[in-house]
Amino acid sequence: MGILRALKGYLDRNRLGELLVSNGALSSQQLNFALAQNRGTAQPLGRYLVDHKVIRRRQLYNALAQQATIRMMTALITITISMSAMGVKTARAADIGDIPGQVRLASVANAAFTPVAYYPALFGSSERMSSNLKPFTKWTQMFDRFQASMSTGVGQKEVAALRNELEPLKGQPLRVMAERVNTMMNEVPYIEDTKNWGQSDYWETPVEFLSRGGDCEDFAIAKYVSLRSLGVPEERLRVAIVKDLQKGVPHAVLIVYTDEGAIILDNQSASVRSADALAGRYKPIFSINRAGWWLHSAPRDSNTMLASAQ
Repeated sequence: MGILRALKGYLDRNRLGELLVSNGALSSQQLNFALAQNRGTAQPLGRYLVDHKVIRRRQLYNALAQQATIRMMTALITITISMSAMGVKTARAADIGDIPGQVRLASVANAAFTPVAYYPALFGSSERMSSNLKPFTKWTQMFDRFQASMSTGVGQKEVAALRNELEPLKGQPLRVMAERVNTMMNEVPYIEDTKNWGQSDYWETPVEFLSRGGDCEDFAIAKYVSLRSLGVPEERLRVAIVKDLQKGVPHAVLIVYTDEGAIILDNQSASVRSADALAGRYKPIFSINRAGWWLHSAPRDSNTMLASAQ
């Protein structure tokens, strides 16, 4: 229930007016003036702002889309918690097989990697972890399709080519692996899901990504699988869904937890950068791996600044 309350708090802090301010579509003063002028009328705030040419219609649609994403996530988690309370079986992290292990070039129990004692606060956020992956069907279904693709001709061809490219990285320092994998995957063409799959949000397997190109979360997943195959432990990797504060849209990156701190592998950047350096660019919403998922919120939402890896 703590995760649900925190997510609800995130939604409450991202009402339409506040989203428009955070996206730079209008100032706080303009918002306060519009709220005062529109108070007591039945007219929606967004329509008032567009009709009075305070914002453009496209800016309104972008903010409404962001609201819808968070509300959908809240609804999914609410349903999941209700099902759990009634004793309905839910998909948990332990149910997802280690599919990247089938691409493995090195032992996942690589002695070069010490256990992660704690996770530093990503972009200054607090985080809460759950092993219940039921709401994240795009993530779990991606693993199912990845497993099935391993027995196909296309899948075997793409996996063999990936192994050949990754082979020289075996035994290299984590930072070197991360930088090379970031460069390698960023060479794949960026193609939006609507053009590639005819739907707005499809999470590709690495086989689909390497053969067809993909968008931001597909880059992050392919990098995650590549580093797992090189022996990087699960606990050091997460795909993160963030809000790009410069563009005002959702985005996906791969987080890699090194001994020197978290680094970010991003299809929008040719170089690997530290999470601290990107604190003003990205606001984390949630992160995920095969072990579970983490809800990220502002530090004031939790008394814990660090989340244990245990």
